Amino acid sequence: MFVLYETPAGYAIFKLLDEKKLEQVDNLYQEFETPEKANKLLKLKHFEKFNDTTEALVAATAAVEGKVAKPLKKTLKKLLVDDVQSPLLVADAKLGTAIKDKLSVQCVYNTGVQELMRCIRQQADSLLGGLPKREMTAMALGLAHSLSRYKLKFSPDKIDTMIVQAQCLLDDLDKELNNYMMRAREWYGWHFPELGKIITDNIAFVKTIKLVGTRDNMATSDLSDILPEDVEEKVKEAAEISMGTEISEEDVLNIQCLCDEIISINDYRIHLYDYLKARMMAMAPNLTVLVGDTVGARLIAHAGSLINLAKHPSSTVQILGAEKALFRALKTKKDTPKYGLIYHAQLVGQASQKNKGKMSRSLAAKASLATRVDAFGEEATFELGAAHKVKLESRLRLLEEGNLRKLSGTGKAKAKFEKYQAKSEVFTYQPEADNTLNVKKRKHSESEQTPVKKEIKEVKDEPVEEDTEVKSEKKKKKKKKQKDEEAAEEAAAPEPEDQPTPAKKKKKSKHQD
Repeated sequence: MFVLYETPAGYAIFKLLDEKKLEQVDNLYQEFETPEKANKLLKLKHFEKFNDTTEALVAATAAVEGKVAKPLKKTLKKLLVDDVQSPLLVADAKLGTAIKDKLSVQCVYNTGVQELMRCIRQQADSLLGGLPKREMTAMALGLAHSLSRYKLKFSPDKIDTMIVQAQCLLDDLDKELNNYMMRAREWYGWHFPELGKIITDNIAFVKTIKLVGTRDNMATSDLSDILPEDVEEKVKEAAEISMGTEISEEDVLNIQCLCDEIISINDYRIHLYDYLKARMMAMAPNLTVLVGDTVGARLIAHAGSLINLAKHPSSTVQILGAEKALFRALKTKKDTPKYGLIYHAQLVGQASQKNKGKMSRSLAAKASLATRVDAFGEEATFELGAAHKVKLESRLRLLEEGNLRKLSGTGKAKAKFEKYQAKSEVFTYQPEADNTLNVKKRKHSESEQTPVKKEIKEVKDEPVEEDTEVKSEKKKKKKKKQKDEEAAEEAAAPEPEDQPTPAKKKKKSKHQD
């Protein structure tokens, strides 16, 4: 059983004398406590030394990528031709797979092998023998520097770094230009205060000051290359009646030096913006088409690199740059922000205030897809970004017109956009309900409804009057019937002689009562 050990100086191949020791992983370190014990367990079979640092760098790079370098391939072919069936212990599983594919050699990689490599590294000076410690340290340092320089040179994030630095410098130049322009306007405003209100463009203002100097030279100066004709006439008229103070030639020279600085910074800013635009179209064409070169560069700079931005979900891309507002809203339990750096994109700026949130969410979703295509795609084209931009523009038109998408399945007409209005369900208190009297004061609004109430009362009273008339008629009929029966009884019965007549009259009067 052989052991492949990689060093900065070359490849070392050991032969494991006792294979049973490898099974005792926990006690393996005891076999390497001293150099004598280590030499009893391992024996150096061959050491392939690198010729120079370049060869060591190639071997180290191949080992990192899981490939077999040419020096290692030649060494293994020489040593393992006779012992093909003996396994090879390696420190990397990818390297073992590559050796197995290339040379058909069985490779072993497990926890026992890892512990064995640690023990070999501890006693490497005594096991290798021929290499002094100082030389090994120097080779390790040189290889580390070379490998780091190689990684930096072929880093996939190196173009991202250029974009990030260019965007940060562009923001700094904008701040400096604003400060310088404010200083120039305020400084020259003491001499010619009317000029700042007439010329609103900063660069035209600075070029005018540099060309003219004091306001006395306005009438004889030709400003046609800088200003339009109407503005030039206004400037010359204002110069004749200006209320500014007089300044010396030395003051004018210092102001003109400041104007030179402003013009030079502005020229460099234009050159830097063109460089950033070209770099963004080469690096992230789909993202640039969707959100613009400035916003795309700011998103990449805020995320750190294009790959980091591609790893973010669309919800994070939407609020990227508004982290303070987000955490403040979460802390105070208020509404979270709807947009961050993406607010400055052209599509979001074209939307109305009520549709900015919807457009920022849609644009963030498409920008996230475009960023992943730019970061991990093989072809650098902007077809995906252009197609998504057309869709977003159509959606923006639908939102601004007040329409939604067509109904799925029919496609006949657009659904009407009806604004939802919440209806209040709050019941108001009516003070009239507190009155317990039957008589109520009528309001002017209720006066129109009173005839209707009278009619209702009349309708309700009519059946009551009919009932009383029927009852009175029944009573009359009953009394009349009783009288008829009494009259019939009196006619049928014989009158007694003894009974006086007043009694009869009295009896009749009782019935009548």
